[in-house]
Amino acid sequence: MPAPDLMTAELTLTGRITTASNATFLGRIGDVAVVYKPIAGESPLRDFPHGTLAHREVAAYLVSQVSGWDVVPHTWLRDGPLGEGMVQLWQEQDPAQNAVNLIATDHVPQTGWKHVLEGRDENARMLALVHEDSPALRRMAVFDIVINNADRKGDHILAMTDGHRHGVDHGLTFHRDHKLRTVLWGWLGEALTAEELDGVDRVSQGLHGGLGRNLADLLSAEEIASLAARCARLRLAGRFPAPSGEMPAVPWPLF
Repeated sequence: MPAPDLMTAELTLTGRITTASNATFLGRIGDVAVVYKPIAGESPLRDFPHGTLAHREVAAYLVSQVSGWDVVPHTWLRDGPLGEGMVQLWQEQDPAQNAVNLIATDHVPQTGWKHVLEGRDENARMLALVHEDSPALRRMAVFDIVINNADRKGDHILAMTDGHRHGVDHGLTFHRDHKLRTVLWGWLGEALTAEELDGVDRVSQGLHGGLGRNLADLLSAEEIASLAARCARLRLAGRFPAPSGEMPAVPWPLF
């Protein structure tokens, strides 16, 4: 049986993710499981233009592809039962793996993990926010800097069985102003690797070619210029940046 045309074959809804802040549905295109977020179901936001979140999700996918890191699952715009929206291939994550976690402060591993911050829970117990120290997660952190991700929560990171890490929920990205909020601060101040710098360079170069042309249909010219400037600054610094200190450094809730 031939694979369905993901752009034109019927998209059938099979469920709804009720915990999402915007209308988010599970669906199928033939035998292919997808996530569908109609533009009509986007909640108004104070600092992002209304009706643009789906476009930003697709833009994040395009940048991910050009970087060569496959951070974002295949994502595209198409019509659906509730109008045009973002559609993304569903990913089955490994429930036995956690790339980000909250653990007791006296149980933070000595190796393999990065300690981000500490706080108290509702029972006054001291907890630490930690994330794994892996090349896949480092690449995601660099990717978030590039796209100016304002909402990298712990559960926006999907731990795959093969060790790969996918990032999802990229509607709050590409703002012209600094908006980086993430749980992935563990490499603060560390030098970027040659492979990470190469990924940034691929995005910078792509903005002068096909990537730039494709993003012009999804983002404003000012937002694309800001993307180019972030790549240039990151390349020049060659290190993971520190929080700006002018806004919360992490999203809330963390998960």
